Amino acid sequence: MQKVSQTQVDAAKNGIITPAMEFVAAKEKRSAEFIRDGVAAGRIVIPANKLHKNLSFMGIGRELYTKINANIGNSALTGTPEDELKKLRSVLEYGADTVMDLSTGGNIELIRKAIIERSSIPVGTVPVYEAVARYGREGITAENIIKVIADQAAQGVDYMTIHAGLLRKLLPSALKRKLGIVSRGGALIAAKMIESSIENPFYTAFDEILKICREYDVTISLGDGLRPGCLADASDAAQFGELDILGELTRRCQAANVQVMVEGPGHIPLDEIAMNMQREQTVCNDAPFYILGPVVTDCAPGYDHLVGAMGGMVGAFHGAAMLCYVTPKEHIGLPNDEDVKRGIMAFRIAAHAADIALHKPDARLQDDAISDAREAFDWQKQFDLALDPQRARAYRLDALQASNCKDLHDGEYCTMCGPDFCSVRLSKILKTAKLD
Repeated sequence: MQKVSQTQVDAAKNGIITPAMEFVAAKEKRSAEFIRDGVAAGRIVIPANKLHKNLSFMGIGRELYTKINANIGNSALTGTPEDELKKLRSVLEYGADTVMDLSTGGNIELIRKAIIERSSIPVGTVPVYEAVARYGREGITAENIIKVIADQAAQGVDYMTIHAGLLRKLLPSALKRKLGIVSRGGALIAAKMIESSIENPFYTAFDEILKICREYDVTISLGDGLRPGCLADASDAAQFGELDILGELTRRCQAANVQVMVEGPGHIPLDEIAMNMQREQTVCNDAPFYILGPVVTDCAPGYDHLVGAMGGMVGAFHGAAMLCYVTPKEHIGLPNDEDVKRGIMAFRIAAHAADIALHKPDARLQDDAISDAREAFDWQKQFDLALDPQRARAYRLDALQASNCKDLHDGEYCTMCGPDFCSVRLSKILKTAKLD
């Protein structure tokens, strides 16, 4: 009788191709054996809690299509379950690959339950938020952390950010920075460590965390509690000291057959992104790198979705596997539904551009098809092929209505050039002309 595997990694290392691997292979236009080999080696993760019943499997790894994550969740000051479900609908409609519930107030368990029940994509969480919401900052203990993680796993959470790399020895260098510790989870844990003179309880309880994640096949996302929060703090001793600890924890996850990816970095100038991506690959045994942005300039509040997408595109080109979106409200406030849409689209474009440049399987097919539709002035097909068909249709209609122009040349022009200056229409005519 064939042994029933506990995790995707168990199966992969035993030469078994699971239904999840088959599904991911079809989506990625790869062989099932390629996916199995990547999962076994730790280069690919398939976040899929056994209890998340309506999940559509997806894989994360630098050799696969670049994925994007969208964060939702309320704050201690604002946001209702209805607000978060509205955001979730936008997340699904606009094509994010995973969603994280970062709720910090109200009935967090109820909000998360509703999100998991309605989400067909993997759901992630940051357990330290609920630990603080339940027990207060003084309640960040190993016992309480294990309780929260076990409860979230039993609810069906697919991956969890575990801030286990922020150790006491790294705090002096982190607190000398211009912006100190900007990670919400990192700051909460650092405060507890200093106030109680203890080591990070996520680190000391890591073996127990591994047992829970193995039982439910929860993917661990090793959190970057010391990520730089401004360009002045980028690539410093605190950031790379934590990365070294994350490398140790990655190897412990992989040895325990628990799926793992690594988070980082934050605010990084463009010229340091490649080095950061390559360093993570080396230190963390090529575990998938899940990056926030990176944000490549600090002085564009209100436009950080664009700033982060620029950094994300470069990061993906140099090996990042998943981009955590940034919304226009980054550094300003809790994003609303429209902010979520704008963030998702900016990062989907960035991910797609990187995949084209990396020549991933069929990555450019959509671009070539929309070019054919443009040459044929097939407006409806152009809209269907657009990453955001709704906005493309709305812009076309608005432009036509504003121009008050008649439907000349069977609509073979846009209102930028007008009917008599359209280069694409003239090129079509010239293609049929006889050249001397």
